Amino acid sequence: MYIHLMTEDEQKAVIRALRDWQFQRKHGSLYDRGSADSYYGRPVDPHYGGVGGDTGPRVEVSDESSVAEYLAGYDYNERFGGKKDYK
Repeated sequence: MYIHLMTEDEQKAVIRALRDWQFQRKHGSLYDRGSADSYYGRPVDPHYGGVGGDTGPRVEVSDESSVAEYLAGYDYNERFGGKKDYK
């Protein structure tokens, strides 16, 4: 019988993935904008809104919890998501 023991990095990735579900994921949210920036190959630039519809104007953020939520979306897409194919 083989038991795989996770490395510390693997454990942290699981914790991040589970924790990410507590973030608001609606269109234009911090998490959504982070994952979209990663998907489209844009640099890290914490913000929310500014994508049309009812998301309101683009708002830059710098407080720790908002940046953490944006980065959670960005990091999740970097690790598990795809990238826009511009071909």
